[in-house]
Amino acid sequence: MNLSDKSSIEANSLALEEKQVTEELDPAERTRILRKIDWHLLPFVTLFYLLCFLDRTNVGNAKVAGMSKDLNLTGFRYNIAAAVFFITYGLAEVPSNIALKLFKPSRWIPTIMIAWGLVMTLMCLVNSFQSLVIARLCLGLAEAGLFPGVNYYICHWYPRSERSKRIAIFLSAATIAGAFGGLLAYAIENMEGVGGLHGWQWIFCLEGLATIVAACLAFFVIQDYPETATFLTEQERTYVVNMLKQDTNNLATHYSIQFVLQAMKDYKIYIQVLIYMGIVIPGYVIALFMPTIINELGYSSTHAQLLSVPPFVVACVALIIVGIYSDKHNLRGPYIVGSCFVSLVGYILLLCSTRPGPSYVGVFLAALGIFPPLAVLFAWVGSNAGGDLKRGVALAMVIGLGGMGGICSSFIYIDPPRFHIGHGAAMGFISLSILLSLFAMWDFNRLNKKKEARCLAEGITEERSDEFRNMGDASPLFR
Repeated sequence: MNLSDKSSIEANSLALEEKQVTEELDPAERTRILRKIDWHLLPFVTLFYLLCFLDRTNVGNAKVAGMSKDLNLTGFRYNIAAAVFFITYGLAEVPSNIALKLFKPSRWIPTIMIAWGLVMTLMCLVNSFQSLVIARLCLGLAEAGLFPGVNYYICHWYPRSERSKRIAIFLSAATIAGAFGGLLAYAIENMEGVGGLHGWQWIFCLEGLATIVAACLAFFVIQDYPETATFLTEQERTYVVNMLKQDTNNLATHYSIQFVLQAMKDYKIYIQVLIYMGIVIPGYVIALFMPTIINELGYSSTHAQLLSVPPFVVACVALIIVGIYSDKHNLRGPYIVGSCFVSLVGYILLLCSTRPGPSYVGVFLAALGIFPPLAVLFAWVGSNAGGDLKRGVALAMVIGLGGMGGICSSFIYIDPPRFHIGHGAAMGFISLSILLSLFAMWDFNRLNKKKEARCLAEGITEERSDEFRNMGDASPLFR
């Protein structure tokens, strides 16, 4: 027997042992272990993203609270200040996810949290349009790593069929931040004049300090990977590690530039970038301009802050429900398309209605439909990018390049009080996401059928998985 035959037999034997260990646990035990992971991961990453999104979008609350007047944000100045965040944010996402791969999550994530917490806190000192722009550029650079990083981090703990609901819970922080941001801004506005600062300056200061406190906590609560998780027993660690290996068809997990290039050359990822961009543009409109939109419906600035809360609460519930059912049915595309249609109806109401009541219902539907597709899309991206590093780069590309749509969001709401240009543009981008999602569903189905035919024709089985280890999702065994 030659050396290659012996290695092949050993590899097959090891794969069978791993499969046996995984199958020893019944479904109830699998559920128990996943719930245990949930309780040790999700509360913390959800809190961190809540603070991240709050710090990113509180500029909208600060604008309504008087920042626009105090900093003389006339013309497109507020739009520019909102937009520049996405330049550094988008450019830093891929490098940040590579850094997360090279360094420990328990060190990288808290470090970037401290960085953006300091920027946010010091934003209370901005006294001109120019200083606000510089601060927003720095904030985008510092925040860039959290969102793609946590999505990538979740992929290291859960199989593909279990990710959508977890990402939905994590992403629900964005809707909670929208609701909480309005309430918090309403309360903090009453600190006008305290310490010589305006109410909007206190919004920046207090929310930034909260992030720094959470970052210090993060150093102690973030677990790196299942292999080293202290809250799992030895048997549980073995089960989770083997479960994830089987889920990814034993694809490569080491760092190599070839996996980065695989992601950058994959047309499917660019399709998903455009799907995300079509969702994120109207999504950021809701986050950045909801108080302004409601204010222009005829409500006072104080009431606008409060009325921005209920749509976010409803969107939070919808986000989690859609994530759960997407995993239950193991479907991604149809849930993206269906949710986008709901948001499209909301924007049609906003565009056509001239009365506050129906327009406010439009705000509800727009928010209700635009947040749920995000969790499903990220689960879709992570599930269809084969290989550990390629998955991280793919998520960062989708979030980074697609997130550049936030620049567009900042400039389309320029014609109050009806905002015809903004609502019409949002409808166009949602329609783009619907069409591209339909195409992606067809394309993934076509590729899977092609791989199944090849496996059947060439007799390719799981026992040959090591031959395709470095091929990523191009492997004929990857579905």
